[in-house]
Amino acid sequence: MTAFSLNPEQTAWCAELRTLADERLRPLAEKGEPGRVNRPLVEALGELGLLDHLFAGEGPGASPATRAPHAVSGALGLCLLRESLAYSCTEAETALALQGLGAHPVAAYGSARQREQWLTPARAGRAVAAFALSEPGAGSDAAALALRAAPDGASSWRLTGEKCWISNAPEADFYTVFARTTPGAGARGVTAFLVPADRAGLTGTPLDMLSPHPIGALAFDGVTVTGDDVLGEPDRGFRVAMTTLNRFRPSVGAFAVGMAGAALDATLAHTAQRDAFGGKLKDLQAVAHQVAEMATRTEAARLMVHAAAAAYDRGEPDIARRAAMAKLMATETAQYVVDAAVQLHGARALQRGHLLEHLYREVRAPRIYEGASEVQRTIIAKELYADAAVPARSATPQPTTPEETSA
Repeated sequence: MTAFSLNPEQTAWCAELRTLADERLRPLAEKGEPGRVNRPLVEALGELGLLDHLFAGEGPGASPATRAPHAVSGALGLCLLRESLAYSCTEAETALALQGLGAHPVAAYGSARQREQWLTPARAGRAVAAFALSEPGAGSDAAALALRAAPDGASSWRLTGEKCWISNAPEADFYTVFARTTPGAGARGVTAFLVPADRAGLTGTPLDMLSPHPIGALAFDGVTVTGDDVLGEPDRGFRVAMTTLNRFRPSVGAFAVGMAGAALDATLAHTAQRDAFGGKLKDLQAVAHQVAEMATRTEAARLMVHAAAAAYDRGEPDIARRAAMAKLMATETAQYVVDAAVQLHGARALQRGHLLEHLYREVRAPRIYEGASEVQRTIIAKELYADAAVPARSATPQPTTPEETSA
């Protein structure tokens, strides 16, 4: 199997997932309230075995009908899952992804007790998880976290500060929280904690955002955490965060590709049927070329996402660069494709409830969360220069003309 084509088993699984999303998940999504956790939808994802694919191995609760074939396990399987769900039901895809983001640190770094108490119900859809990294002054700059974990005895801390733009907050049942345990140490002084939502001193407020899924702020007023709440090791929480983000960044791209695919197919159908200027819209060269560009960019993004996921599964050393490239390419492409689809549909696409109106609101946020596009470019450039190992004395000479300076 290569990263550049899907075999019949994989293709059939994707088709099955789209049908499942249409028939079982979309009706539940339509009953949900925007900006609120849709617990029946999360529970359905667990009952259908789909949440099992977020974590290593396949849980015993996965049904035979939806259990992924061996050939589509791992990061590639996760990408195919997210793309397929996003194509048919973005709400189901988002609920699944947020559950994975919040609970993956528990699966990867949690103790046996933590996994039993929180990962088991999270995989079943009975406990809602959240990933609490961003702060008012530390969004993409994760090393600048200010949430303070002050020592409180030999093996406990008190958390004081804020988290902001946290998906599933304030309705999650537990949070993976990143806090500063060593002041002035940058990324080296951050610790990851598993904090139950009912812990004394923890409160939350919902935020009214463009995206329809729940996002909120959290306030920590001396919240007590102990060594039993640590995920991984003290002062090594940045590694927990980056491992999780590297795991999910290619699949954020898959989410974007799924939305782009849905917008593209809607545009193909519309332009083939719509009468305009004495013919069909598709007969206008400007329209046909636009659709061709949309399709080409979508396919390029899909291939880049698959390649990054395959590299992750093989354990290749350049996964940070590949994941950043995949997220950057796919999210920027999806924004372009959905915007072009709206333009080709005209005013009808702006009506509340239209597929493209929905996608237009959904597609904007992925260019910001889990590392904004600018952060992805920074990661890519840093990795490229590290690989090249260019000595300082071989730097490009300073430009001597205005034209060279502007270039």
